[in-house]
Amino acid sequence: MNTSRNTPAIVSSCYHAQSRAGEQFAPEHVFSLQLTGRLILNDAEREYVCEPGSFHFTRRNHLIKFNKLPPPGGEFRTLSVYLDQETLRGFSVEYGLAPAPGAPAEGAIITLAAAPLYKSYMDSLPPYLDMDGPLLDLKVKEAILVLIRTDPWLQDILFDFSEPGKIDLEAFMQKNFHFNVELKRFAYLTGRSLATFKRDFEKIFHATPSRWLQQRRLQEAHYLIKEKGKAPSDVYLDVGFEDLSHFSFTFKKRYGVAPSRI
Repeated sequence: MNTSRNTPAIVSSCYHAQSRAGEQFAPEHVFSLQLTGRLILNDAEREYVCEPGSFHFTRRNHLIKFNKLPPPGGEFRTLSVYLDQETLRGFSVEYGLAPAPGAPAEGAIITLAAAPLYKSYMDSLPPYLDMDGPLLDLKVKEAILVLIRTDPWLQDILFDFSEPGKIDLEAFMQKNFHFNVELKRFAYLTGRSLATFKRDFEKIFHATPSRWLQQRRLQEAHYLIKEKGKAPSDVYLDVGFEDLSHFSFTFKKRYGVAPSRI
């Protein structure tokens, strides 16, 4: 029995109001069906729109922003299966599966074509929602079988257990500063320990990560409000702030005027 999961393996998400808040780092692969409403995802490279009835696969170790949009007068609903590393490692050993050498990299979000196996599998999930135990483990393994039977090339992604290597920290941070995640996430994704990340960061930017992130986010917010005419309420989440009042306070402290007065 797999007892290492921090998140239930099969989850149904339901919202009646627009939601853009939440964890912006995907630690595990996720296989999802969009049931109702629209899900808009962004990985800093491109935007993905998931319409009702569509299947998508989220790759682990990626930063992703989301916007959950319920239909008028209805609710937003997504059904997802989390494929944890322990289960995938055990599956790869049991069936002798491994990625092909030099497998091409894919984006953070992969749109999957509708297929009978995908639909029948998702239709069978409601009784297993938030369940734990051997039956749940078998259902997660079934998801893996369904994925590689329908789209065999997913084997190269599912059974790639490599961790992020050391990359250009400056380029990464300039691209991803607006993701609201802990410093340890940035450190991990750039192939560094937290201590090494902080040390390398200060050598490059001549500021602590926390201070640089705040100033860079404020700079981007100022540009979006002044040059693009966006409202502060539409900007603060997009640039990485959690709270509108905190954003307004720090913006005024930095620029001497409230964002609503720009």
